[in-house]
Amino acid sequence: MRFVHAAVTDSGRVRTSNEDACKANPDLGLFLVADGMGGHAAGEVASEMAAETVEERLARAAGPESGVQEVLRAAFTEANLKVHQAQFANAELQGMGCTMTALWFRHNRYHIAHVGDSRAYCYRDGELTQLTRDHSLVWDLLEKGILRKEDLSSHPRKNLITRSIGPNAGVEADLEQGEARAGDVFLLCSDGLTDVVPDSSIGVILGDPELIIERAGERLISAANEAGGPDNVTVVLVKLLPDAD
Repeated sequence: MRFVHAAVTDSGRVRTSNEDACKANPDLGLFLVADGMGGHAAGEVASEMAAETVEERLARAAGPESGVQEVLRAAFTEANLKVHQAQFANAELQGMGCTMTALWFRHNRYHIAHVGDSRAYCYRDGELTQLTRDHSLVWDLLEKGILRKEDLSSHPRKNLITRSIGPNAGVEADLEQGEARAGDVFLLCSDGLTDVVPDSSIGVILGDPELIIERAGERLISAANEAGGPDNVTVVLVKLLPDAD
């Protein structure tokens, strides 16, 4: 499986620091976004620590296809425990945590592990599909039929996360998998994008018939900043190419 990819992060128009982290490791087939939470530099520490832990854990993995999701689950468990324990060694890091969404390609399939409200999408055959569900209060209200998706970003409690890496000694990651096809475009992003740029606009950018991945990443960042850029924004794009003859 071959990829072209782009990873772009920006502090936005309001924040003075960037607590997002991302990984793009095509040799490993791993792509990841994490969005930090916590005072001072704690969010930045949490997101980078979690991202590095997952990358290191998957780099050690060499199991069969049947074990891929177990490895992903274990990697998230290890990352959560490391972030959680780090808070007890440094008072300035207390209360830190992060969201995290990882995409791992193995044997012509994609595998996703997810905690929080960073998202994974796939653009396929002209349609943008969200592959993850937000672990947030407003998403729970959406699933109960109380809110519409277009109302999530304007809700006063939109930032209330119900599951994240770090605050507790244990966490359960959602796991998804599916067939990876040539031509697919996968997007991982922090909520700095999706809070201000609707899915329809994201789909227009990813559906450009002359799509260039690097430029698409820049266009998504620009769209978030043109909408006010109230938060850090990170996007990782991956386009799957046909295997070489």
